[in-house]
Amino acid sequence: RFIYYVGPVDPGGDDVGGPAGPTTATRMDKFTRQILEQTGLLGMIGKSERGPIAIDAIRDNKAVYLMAVGGAAYLVAQAIKKSKVLAFAELGMEAIYEFEVKDMPVTVAVDTKGESVHITGPAIWQKKIAESLAVEVQ
Repeated sequence: RFIYYVGPVDPGGDDVGGPAGPTTATRMDKFTRQILEQTGLLGMIGKSERGPIAIDAIRDNKAVYLMAVGGAAYLVAQAIKKSKVLAFAELGMEAIYEFEVKDMPVTVAVDTKGESVHITGPAIWQKKIAESLAVEVQ
């Protein structure tokens, strides 16, 4: 029960779907609380960081935000085992799809406690760099 912010491409040959790279999730921040509270989703998959409004909603709903690698649409698409149009078929690639996935290459970016790698990661590396520079100066 996840929503994947994706820009799918029509499948070719015997593929279940075409390249399915993540799209930027930040633009959905203002809708995150409503989406989580009204659907019971466990989380979202996209790319880029999430802002404070989305992080608060993710934490409050004990959901998660997973990042898929941008630019690796073909790799991500290999995890899609089944694809079915649920709504708005007339919109083609912009329709709403249901995917069954297995071993999708994603990383937890915001956990159920609201901890974001986009905040903790830079803080950890700033500290490591500062420590490294301090050792060099001595």
